[in-house]
Amino acid sequence: MPSTETPPILQLVDLHATAGGTEILHGVNLEVGRGEIHALLGPNGAGKSTLAGIIMGNPLYEVTKGTILLDGEDIASWTPDVRAKAGIFLAFQYPEAIPGVSVVQFLRQAMAARTGVEDLSVLEVRFAMNDWMEKLGMDRSFAERHLNDGFSGGEKKRNEILQMALLEPRFAVLDETDSGLDIDALRIVARGVRTVREDHQELGCLVITHYQKLIDELQPTHVHLLVDGRIVEEGDMALAESIASGGYERWKA
Repeated sequence: MPSTETPPILQLVDLHATAGGTEILHGVNLEVGRGEIHALLGPNGAGKSTLAGIIMGNPLYEVTKGTILLDGEDIASWTPDVRAKAGIFLAFQYPEAIPGVSVVQFLRQAMAARTGVEDLSVLEVRFAMNDWMEKLGMDRSFAERHLNDGFSGGEKKRNEILQMALLEPRFAVLDETDSGLDIDALRIVARGVRTVREDHQELGCLVITHYQKLIDELQPTHVHLLVDGRIVEEGDMALAESIASGGYERWKA
């Protein structure tokens, strides 16, 4: 009989990948289930952002071996736009500014692409935005500003969380979303992530970070350590605390 077990939202199986002909990932295995939040830690150059880009389908990277499964379906050949429409979301470490395009215009286009509803009304988008901006503690005037143009680091990251809330992804990668934030902005972003997950309880998340503070705020269910393109250890909050106190030296070759 076929298995009735629900597959993980995201599963990486023996994933090898290159950039510019150099292999960066050397057989990564990772599973994220529904409602789970996983933290991915590792030193600079370990391949963390490469892994995020590969999950999203960044053409700078080439998968040379292994599979990427979304709800059990192999998506390795899918383009980034197809993956986004299927429900994969990437919050960027350094979001790009787009002068001349307002936040509400951008989100209307993104929501239409995600839902397949081409004639999504501005009014409908505004209602959804206003609801989420209130939940996230954002001023409504934010909707009229040009996307990331002149935004502070905290505003850029909160805008990424707003996008995640409105696009309702099945799986989200937060690639060093805490980078460059002071402690108050980091707490605001973490609170935003928790708020989105409360509303979308099946959302699976992979949080890539260097900072114990974000891990303390989010309390991931699983922690993975990536060193030199390989996951060398997995655990829970105790692993994150061990890394925070002792660094990465014991796992380096």
